[in-house]
Amino acid sequence: MKKLKVGVAGAGVFGNYHAQKAAASAKTELVGVYDIDLARATRIAEQFGARGFDKYPEFLEACEAIVIAVPATWHEALAHEAIEAHCHVLCEKPLALTGKAARHLADEAAARGRILQVGHQERFVAKAMGVLAIEETPLLIESVRSGPPAADNRAGDVSVIWDLMIHDLDLAAMMLGNEFTGVTATGKRVHSQHIDEAKAQFTYASGGVARLTASRAATERQRTMHVVYPSGEIAIDFLTRKLENTTPYEVRVDIAAELPDPLGAADEGFFAACLGEARSPVPAHGTVAAVAMAEAAETIALQRLKV
Repeated sequence: MKKLKVGVAGAGVFGNYHAQKAAASAKTELVGVYDIDLARATRIAEQFGARGFDKYPEFLEACEAIVIAVPATWHEALAHEAIEAHCHVLCEKPLALTGKAARHLADEAAARGRILQVGHQERFVAKAMGVLAIEETPLLIESVRSGPPAADNRAGDVSVIWDLMIHDLDLAAMMLGNEFTGVTATGKRVHSQHIDEAKAQFTYASGGVARLTASRAATERQRTMHVVYPSGEIAIDFLTRKLENTTPYEVRVDIAAELPDPLGAADEGFFAACLGEARSPVPAHGTVAAVAMAEAAETIALQRLKV
């Protein structure tokens, strides 16, 4: 069986995770790790018999597919160059920092016949739980995703909207629709020059509402979702695995046996799509809405901070 030549761009925590997945997969050969710090790239790559790179064009030339796990500020530029070099791309979220740029990347990949997938692993969790199989459109989604600052200041180049809230923006878009009709947002800087705490509310043509809260300046972790449907309500605490469900639909919280490794499942789905064995589980065009929502929320939150 032909093995896909895969490289990982980014020698940080998530780059290391993705390198492990590519090295372990029966579908792939990990050929290299790219980073502007060659020593860091080489340190990860050599664990798996691969090569470290600090020159991006040379790295792309060695690969058929890459995983982008660098700071979000650089996602768009690296994805664009990789697509032009005829590489398939799995890009960690967010794909870009504007809806226009995200849509352009998706269009460009499609025009060149390249797979462009985005790292929204939360979709795999929601699907395994049964949430995405519910046939009713929600009336209300309330999500909270908060925790203390990351010790290594990971994702410190962007606001908490792009760092954490983007997960729930993507789920809201899948459940309520890609086009929102209104948005309000507030934000607060706590530890960085970017917004560290944010609240956003979106309305949709269906009449549904999404209220989302994200913080990377909290004293404790909190991860909850409350969804109101015409037939009942679902309340999930993802940390305690507590579930309340008054709808007629089956929802599960104990999914470890079915989905032990969401990131691994996403990577394997990407590899299979690149080899023509399956469709990409998270195609780029389907993630543009979350980017547009994040852009709108950040724009309004920043405007209110300046008032």
